[in-house]
Amino acid sequence: MIVVIGEFRIPLEHASKASAAMARVIAASRAEPDCLAYSYAEDVLDRGLFRVSEAWESREALSAHFVTDHMQAWQQERAALGMSGRRVVAYEVGDEDAL
Repeated sequence: MIVVIGEFRIPLEHASKASAAMARVIAASRAEPDCLAYSYAEDVLDRGLFRVSEAWESREALSAHFVTDHMQAWQQERAALGMSGRRVVAYEVGDEDAL
């Protein structure tokens, strides 16, 4: 399994447009066959900072995700919205341990 963790910033003046764009990309990504989880969440103590959390069946599934139409559109939308500070990292995960 591949787990993706990251963050990015969206200027507050673009918050409502960003929410609609994020909702579209989240819904489309969750519908991909090998997507196990996909979400963005705004940090409650730092408005405009969004946390990224994803899980994919495989590296191939993640690679396929990046070339989908909805990800191509999101890349253009996020640039227009003034996204900055994007840091996203993928980790290969082995065993699962419920906490």
